[in-house]
Amino acid sequence: MTTTPDDLWQAYRLRWKRRRYLAHAVRHRHDLTPRHDRTAAIGKGDILAFATVRNESIRLPWFLDHHRRLGVSHFLIVDNGSDDGTTDLLAAQPDVSLWTTTASYKASRFGMDWINWLLMRHGNGHWCLTLDADELLIYPYWDSRDLRALTRWLDGQGRPMFGAMMLDLYPKGPVGDFPYRAGEDPLANLHWFDPAGYGIRVQQPMGNLWIQGGPRARAFFAADPRRAPTLNKVPLVKWHWRYAYVNSTHSLLPPPLNRIYDKDGGEAPSGLLLHTKFLHTIVDRARVEQERGEHFSNSALYDRYYDALTENPDLWTPHSRRLTTWRALESLGLMSRGGWV
Repeated sequence: MTTTPDDLWQAYRLRWKRRRYLAHAVRHRHDLTPRHDRTAAIGKGDILAFATVRNESIRLPWFLDHHRRLGVSHFLIVDNGSDDGTTDLLAAQPDVSLWTTTASYKASRFGMDWINWLLMRHGNGHWCLTLDADELLIYPYWDSRDLRALTRWLDGQGRPMFGAMMLDLYPKGPVGDFPYRAGEDPLANLHWFDPAGYGIRVQQPMGNLWIQGGPRARAFFAADPRRAPTLNKVPLVKWHWRYAYVNSTHSLLPPPLNRIYDKDGGEAPSGLLLHTKFLHTIVDRARVEQERGEHFSNSALYDRYYDALTENPDLWTPHSRRLTTWRALESLGLMSRGGWV
């Protein structure tokens, strides 16, 4: 394939973009105050998880246990001004290193400058899983093979990354009518999803996927579907200190890390991030987040989205599918073994 002057120019621009994001991360490290730095306990080959959280005390017990069972050895977490007990809960976990900040989530590129710094400082050479607190990673064989097995296979395939689509889960009925308590399995309440209706394309110049659809697209953004949330992510990466996430974990640099798909017509391995956003807490939380205006670059555009959430919506339809096994999800084309047997 011939390299054109435009290709060289784009490669040059993306190199400088990556360096700029790394510089942002170094600058924003001063936002962070170490509350409990236990990173000295990280061993060679440990799988690490990274997250920025705020007021997630109800979700974190299951989130932590789920990913411990998958094989995460250490969690590196930024607490952005929680006032619901999240900070103390995390501080009490022996496998959590915790930093706190009251700086602006939006000004830190929605927490990614903080996470890029921690990845740069502690993730080099490790398989690193970067998540939100309302995401639970699953993948083919997740119930019988842990992340160490998956990452060994990925290493053998020369794949330094693993992609996953966010799968929005919801109850059958108004989302606020199903009380949830910390430590319970959220999938006991959230066990319905949209099995179809997803759009996918490749974005240039970074070559990342762009997937949209699901209940949020049809219920809240039907009039303007291009504003619907982005569902594609690259949450699991064999990290190098020169890498940088660009837009949440939807894309990263250098560009080859976004090639989580097979360009030759085959299937690449992929998983799912089970998205537990629609616990009963979403109704009150939407009001708070709307007032804070920290979650979107132009928050006013999403006022109707927040308003709809505060009205306790029912996302279930007769076309909804009940969550069962990973094999059923694979049969729908929502995840793939991609040669892993």
